Amino acid sequence: MNILEQQSCPECKSSLIDDVQNGEIICSGCGVVVADQIADFGPETKSSNFEDKMKLARATGQTTYSQHDLGIATEISISARDFSGKTINREVASQMHNLRKWQQRVRVSSPRERRLANVLAKMGETCNGLSLSKNVLETASMIYRNLDGHIDVKGKSVASITAATVYMACKQCYVVRSLDEIVRKICVPKDVKSKTKLAARYYRTMVMEMGQVTAPIVTMDKYISKIANMTQTEVRVERLALEIAEKTKDSSITDGKAPNGIAAAYLYVASVLLGQSILQRDVSSIAGVTEVTIRNRCKEILTSYKLKIALRPSLAKN
Repeated sequence: MNILEQQSCPECKSSLIDDVQNGEIICSGCGVVVADQIADFGPETKSSNFEDKMKLARATGQTTYSQHDLGIATEISISARDFSGKTINREVASQMHNLRKWQQRVRVSSPRERRLANVLAKMGETCNGLSLSKNVLETASMIYRNLDGHIDVKGKSVASITAATVYMACKQCYVVRSLDEIVRKICVPKDVKSKTKLAARYYRTMVMEMGQVTAPIVTMDKYISKIANMTQTEVRVERLALEIAEKTKDSSITDGKAPNGIAAAYLYVASVLLGQSILQRDVSSIAGVTEVTIRNRCKEILTSYKLKIALRPSLAKN
């Protein structure tokens, strides 16, 4: 009977486990090695350095939408040595360089593939610069691939279409990032205003073409949590700000106003009620609004509602 077809351990009849890292089949009960000649899908050599692990990793069946070829292409390594560690002579090294160059040309042969590769590469740089998760990057990549089939993206600014796509992906993943903040990571400061205006126009076109379902509204608690995390505010202050926002969500305070200013005002009011020293200057710089805006929003909140806070009395020492 073939070992690979065997369903249980020959010693204790327990189930078997495939150890793909070491290329062995072991018993889950007694730990005996049933076979040690299965295919090893691990790296060529083991290393503690993350970059070395990525270089030595073999190709897998995992795909990603953040690469134009879905991450399943084979690349020719840049090295001056062969598999045995011997130095490659100059003639062979020149041939490998030419093969590597033509491989890159073949992979992005058409204009559509070159445009897709450029936009996806820019998305990866932007998400890394903004410390966004891989989920946001994958969502942005899928949005752009779907967008390429709905509207003509030929001739559009790479920076602006990238910013608009990443902004929509952040909304879908409920990550609070403003369009201006995304554009600042892509463009030089002198082009931020024009690129932001163009990205906003691209975003409106994307929403109209792909539907409102792709652009959910980010709630106020996300903005409050973002500002609280960036200002390193205490948890109890953030909790009180969220409670105040929940109590006043049915009012007209937030109508036609930037959510960053309202969130900063909620956080500042909560800090004052709890006696915490949070400066308006610090909150305004993080929220991207002025101190006057925060004061005006606080005045609107305090004139519309009467806030009361009940403090727990401290226990007297004996």
